[in-house]
Amino acid sequence: MVAQGDGEDVRDARLVLDDEHGGAGVGRDGTIAYAQVTFTEQANAVPKALIDDVIDTAQGAEQGGLQVELGGQAIARAQEASQGTSEAVGILAAAVVLFLAFGSLFAMLLPIVVAVAGVGTGMMATALLSHVTNIPDVAPLLGSLIGLGVGIDYALFIVTRHRRGILRGSKPEEAAVTALDTSGRAVLFAGGTVCIALAGMLVMNLRFLGGVVIATSLTVVLSVLAAVTLLPALLGVLGPRVLGRRQRRRLAVTGPEPELTSGLAARWSAYVERRPRSTAVLALVVMLILAIPVLSIRLGTSDQGNHRDTTTTRQAYDLLAEAFGPGFNGPLQVVVDGTDTDALVSRIESTRGVARVAAVPPANGVTVIQVVPTTSPQAEETDRLIDRLREDVVPASGVEAHVGGVTAVSKDFASVTGERLPYFIATIIALGFLLLMVAFRSLLVPLTAALMNLVAAAASFGVLVAVFQWGWGTELLGIGEEGPIAAFLPVIMLSLLFGLSMDYQVFLVSRMHEEWVHTKDNARAVRVGLAETSRVINCAALIMMCVFSAFVLSGELEAAMAGIGLAAAVALDAFILRTALVPAAMHLLGRANWWLPAGLERRLPHLAVEPAEERPAEERPSVRDPLLEGGGPASVIHGFVSTEDGEPVEGAEVTLLTRGGRQLDRVTSLADGSYIVAVPGPGPYLLATTSPSSASRARQVVVGEGPLVYDVELAGVAEGEVDAVN
Repeated sequence: MVAQGDGEDVRDARLVLDDEHGGAGVGRDGTIAYAQVTFTEQANAVPKALIDDVIDTAQGAEQGGLQVELGGQAIARAQEASQGTSEAVGILAAAVVLFLAFGSLFAMLLPIVVAVAGVGTGMMATALLSHVTNIPDVAPLLGSLIGLGVGIDYALFIVTRHRRGILRGSKPEEAAVTALDTSGRAVLFAGGTVCIALAGMLVMNLRFLGGVVIATSLTVVLSVLAAVTLLPALLGVLGPRVLGRRQRRRLAVTGPEPELTSGLAARWSAYVERRPRSTAVLALVVMLILAIPVLSIRLGTSDQGNHRDTTTTRQAYDLLAEAFGPGFNGPLQVVVDGTDTDALVSRIESTRGVARVAAVPPANGVTVIQVVPTTSPQAEETDRLIDRLREDVVPASGVEAHVGGVTAVSKDFASVTGERLPYFIATIIALGFLLLMVAFRSLLVPLTAALMNLVAAAASFGVLVAVFQWGWGTELLGIGEEGPIAAFLPVIMLSLLFGLSMDYQVFLVSRMHEEWVHTKDNARAVRVGLAETSRVINCAALIMMCVFSAFVLSGELEAAMAGIGLAAAVALDAFILRTALVPAAMHLLGRANWWLPAGLERRLPHLAVEPAEERPAEERPSVRDPLLEGGGPASVIHGFVSTEDGEPVEGAEVTLLTRGGRQLDRVTSLADGSYIVAVPGPGPYLLATTSPSSASRARQVVVGEGPLVYDVELAGVAEGEVDAVN
C-alpha cells in the first residue's frame, strides 16, 4: 500500500499504517510512504470480496491531495477481467465469421456448440484433476484458448465437407458418413499431432509445465471427441437444414452442383502453378522481414511495472520507484551461511549497480542481505549485476553465499528455458516429421513442413518482440508497458504453433496426396489440393485469429502475449505459408515431393489420413484397352485454356479423340481455365478445344509414360472464317 501527498499527509498516513499494519517506510523526499498489508491466506486463496474491501478502504482515505495506491499479487488478481470475458468475445467474433462463410444459422451454431462442449468438459476434467496434481493458474486459460481454437476449426472442416456432399447430391445421412470418414479421420490425426506437440513440453523438465500439458492436451482430446461424436449426431438431427434457405431452394430447382472448384481459390491456385518461383520468393521475403526482431528477443518475467498505467498496481509500482529507486520493486537477497557478513556487505556496497545494502539480523546461523539495485527488475543491467555478484563478489568474499530473490529466480528460469529450448524444438520437429512421413509416404513433404514451421515460429516471435518488447502498439492495444517476453511463453507457443501448423499441413496435403494417388500428376495434385482447401483453411485461420486475439481482454499480460503471438502465427501460417509458400515449393520440387526409398516404404506402417474417394465409373479411365491405339497404363493430359492475351477461358469444351475420331473423354475448363482429360495409355491422340467466343482448335498430341502438360491458346473467330473442329 503506497500513499503520496505533502509532508503532513504522509506523516498522518504513516501513523495510521504503523498502528494497523506494523510499520511503514517514507521515501527520500518525504512525500511518499508505503506499508505492507499481510493476509492470513496465500494471494491466490484470498477471497475477491476481501481484496475489494481493502482496496475500497484504502482509496477511501484519499483526501486533501493524499493519493493511495495498492500493489501486490492479491491486488493484481482483483484487477483481472472477469473469467469468460475473452472467451465470450472470441466466440462472438467466430460466430460472425462462420455465419458469413456458411450463410446458415444452424451451420454457424454447430462448430460453436461443439467447441463449447469440448472446452467445458475439458475445464471440468482439469478442475477434478487439480485435486490430485498441481495445475498452474495459467493452465485453464491456455486450455480454453487452444480448446476453442481447435474445437471450432475441427468442426468447421467436418461441416464444410458435409455441406459439400449434400450440395453435390448426396443424402444428408450419406454426406455425414462421408464427411466423418474423410475429414473426420483428418481431424483425429490432426488432434493427435497437437497432443504430441503439447507433450513435447515435458522435454523441458520443468515441473509446472506438466500441469499445462495435462490441461491443454485433455481439452484438445475432448474437443476431438466432441467433433467426431456430438457433431455427427447434430448433423443427423438437422438434416438438410445445415444448408441455408437459398442453397436448399437452388438445390431443389437446379439439382446437384458439379464437382468443380471455381472462384478466387481456383484462380489463385492456377496463379501459383504458373509463377511458383516468384510466389515462393515473395512469401519467403515477407516472413524473413517479420522474423528480424526475433534476433533481439530477451526472455524474462513481467511484473506490475508492465500493467496499464491506469491500474492501481502500476501506479503503486511507479510511486515506489520514484521514492526509493527503480530497483526497490525487485530487491535481491544474498543468503549467507554464517553471521560474519561485514566483508561481504562492504564488497556489495562498492559493486557497480547497487543502490543500497542492508543485512538482516542473523537467525539460526543464517544471514540475509537485502540488495537494492539501481535499475528496475526487468533491466538488462540488473541481470548483469546478478552475474557480477555470483561470479566475482561472493567468491572473493570467502564465505558461502547464494544470490536469490524474485528477480534472480526470474533470471534463472529464463536461462534454463533458453538452454533447453533447442532440445524441445528438435523433439517436436522430429515427431512431426515422422508422423507426416508415415501419413504421406514421402520425405520431402514432412521436410518442407518442418522448415516452414521454423519459419512461421521465427516470424510470429518477431511480431511478439516488436509488440511486447519494443512496444510497437502496446498503448494502442491497451496492454501496458513493453518488457521482456515471458520465459515460459516460447515453450507453450511453440507447442501450440507446431500443433496448429501440422493441422493445416494435414488438411492441405491430404487433399493433394489424394489427387496424386489418382493421377500421379504433381502439378494437378498441388493445384487441386490448394484450390479445394485454401478457402476452408483461411476461414479456420480467421476464426482462430478472432479467438486468440480476444485473450488480450483477459487482463493477464502473459495471456495477451500468447493471444497476440498465436494470432500472428496462425495468420502467417495460413495466409502466407500454406496458401503461397508451401504450394509454390511443391510445384518447384515436382514429382520428388512424393518420393520415398523403396526399403523405407516397405518398413513404414501404413496410415491413411484421408481415404481415396472413388470416382464414378464413367469418369474412371480404363487401365488398358487393346482397341485403343495407345494400349498401356492410364495417364492424363492437363493444362490451361486461355485467350491470346493470356486470359483464362471458362467453360471451354476439351475433347480427347483417337486418330480415327472416336471420343475418349470430354471435360469443361474451370474458372481459371484449367482442364484435365483421362488418357487410356501412351500414344498419339487428337485434342480438340471449342468455345463459343473463340475459334476452335484441334491438335495431335503424343502422350508418354507420365502425364502430359498441354496449354491451349484460343483465338477469336474472324468474319468468314471456318471453324475447323465444328
